[in-house]
Amino acid sequence: MTRLISVGRDTLTYPDRGATAHRPLPAGYHHLRHRTRLGHGRAVFESAGAAVTTFHAHRAAGLRVRADVGAVRPGIRIVVGIGRGPLRVDAPCEVVWTAYEPARTGFAYGTLPGHPECGEESFVVEMDPDGTVWFTVTAFSRPNRWYTRLAGPVVPFFQQHCARRIGRRLRRLAGARRPAGYWRRWTGSRRPGTGSPGWSSSGPWPASTSSPS
Repeated sequence: MTRLISVGRDTLTYPDRGATAHRPLPAGYHHLRHRTRLGHGRAVFESAGAAVTTFHAHRAAGLRVRADVGAVRPGIRIVVGIGRGPLRVDAPCEVVWTAYEPARTGFAYGTLPGHPECGEESFVVEMDPDGTVWFTVTAFSRPNRWYTRLAGPVVPFFQQHCARRIGRRLRRLAGARRPAGYWRRWTGSRRPGTGSPGWSSSGPWPASTSSPS
């Protein structure tokens, strides 16, 4: 189930904490929704969920992620490197909610001081009742630095490009069968819960809100 905590409420750079778990998204931001079909079946779902919640999908898409944990947990802080070489910008974030469920796995992070944008972005893998597996990126953001304000529509275009790129890489990752013990190697348990076997169940999750883009 989804776990949403209040840690970081005073340090996040936007007031709408956790809003990627609901609809509609808050007004006053650029909105992003992108959905990628990954495949079919439990194996695809579990492989994709592992890749998302360990940042493997982000790294496979060319993003540099600095984090001190294996699988994501609410309250952890990470730094995402955006761009390349001298144009790379470090974007600090904090995980605001996670979902580890039998048919839904993912998380959202929100922006911290120093991030070029302010807002929130979620990355969720879902499996439909018919076994179809989807990856959905949902975000709301607005410029927080002079150069992102100056860039104007280039920033939303870049965000859309990143969402598509992560989706494409994740489709490839999910198509590769994970070896036995994969979850334990990453998280210390058979599922990414609290360290014990099985799925965690710590809080409510709203009805599915993903929609094709």
